[in-house]
Amino acid sequence: MSPQTLYAVIIFSLVMGFTPGPNNVMLASSGARFGIRRTLPHLTGVTVGFPVMVLLVGVGLASILLASPLLQIAMKIVSCIYLLWLAFQIARSHSARSDNANARPMTFVQAAAFQWINPKAWLMAVSAISAYTAGRGSQLYLQVAIIAGISVFVTLLSTWTWAAFGAAMRRLLRAPLAERLFNLFMALLLVASTVPILLEIGRDLQL
Repeated sequence: MSPQTLYAVIIFSLVMGFTPGPNNVMLASSGARFGIRRTLPHLTGVTVGFPVMVLLVGVGLASILLASPLLQIAMKIVSCIYLLWLAFQIARSHSARSDNANARPMTFVQAAAFQWINPKAWLMAVSAISAYTAGRGSQLYLQVAIIAGISVFVTLLSTWTWAAFGAAMRRLLRAPLAERLFNLFMALLLVASTVPILLEIGRDLQL
C-alpha cells in the first residue's frame, strides 16, 4: 500500500468514523443515560466488531452475502426496522437514575453483532475495501489487515468521543425537559440515518 493510499484510508476512516451514524448516536445516548463505565461493553463491542467486519468483508464475505438481490433487500429492511425500533426506545427513555431497574446498556456481543445490520458500517467496510485494495493473495490480505488496523484505532477514538460527549451531557440533563429534548434529538438523528437506506429499498423494489 502506497503512502498516498494509506493517507487516503486514514482520512476516509476519520471522516466516516466521527460523523453521526447509528453507532455514534447510540453511544452518545448510552453515555448520557448510563455513564461511561456502564457504556464500556457497548463501546468495546463496536471497537472490536467493526474491524472484524472489515476483515471478513475484505476476504470475500461481502461478495457472498450480497450475491442475492433479495438478500440485500431483506438485510436493508431488517436494518431499518431495527434502527427505527431503537430510535423509539431512545425517544421514550430516561436516565438510568429514573429508569426502572431493568434498564440495561447494550452488551459487548449485542454491539458487535449490531455491526452486521448497521447500514453505515456496511457502507464504510465495503467502500474502504473496494476503493483502497488491489491485487490478490498475500498482497490483498496485507492491505485488508492495514485497513482493519486503522479502523481499530479510529473506531476506538470515535466511540470514546461520542460516549464521552453523552456522559458530559448527562450532567446538563438533570431537568426532565432538557433530558427529553436530548433523547428526542438523538432519536431523530437515528431516524435520519435510515433515510438513505429506505430510499435504496424503494429503488430496489421498483426494479
